[in-house]
Amino acid sequence: MERIDILCAGKIREKYFREAIAEYEKRLSRYVRLNIIEVADGPDPKAEAVRMLEKIPDNAFPITLEIEGDTLSSTGLADKLKDLEVKGVSRIMFVIGGPDGLHEDVLKRSRYSLSFSKMTFPHPLMRVILLEQIYRAYRIKSGEPYHK
Repeated sequence: MERIDILCAGKIREKYFREAIAEYEKRLSRYVRLNIIEVADGPDPKAEAVRMLEKIPDNAFPITLEIEGDTLSSTGLADKLKDLEVKGVSRIMFVIGGPDGLHEDVLKRSRYSLSFSKMTFPHPLMRVILLEQIYRAYRIKSGEPYHK
């Protein structure tokens, strides 16, 4: 079973976001070992970057979420995950920045940058959106129906 880590700055305070995240964690458990790693966010972007970089192991394939990253369709994300699997990548790590985005040191560690939109989303909402799209990608990879 593949492993997906989601590295995030900050904790989720809103109950409705925590419930949505828990629901997608449950759904994804059929397909992948999921691990959400939270690091403290804060006023010092460099310190936040250090905390994030400490959590990215050498064997991970970091995918940073960036406004200027590649935009993919849901099937495109499924294809990207399938391609990484074929290439022997067994640990994918999506990286979501805090309110100030990702520090350049974290961006340098990225192996792929992904954008969900040119718009800016609150990082708790982005976590839910990411989980939903990962779930959708695994349904697509498994040949299961999904809403288009």
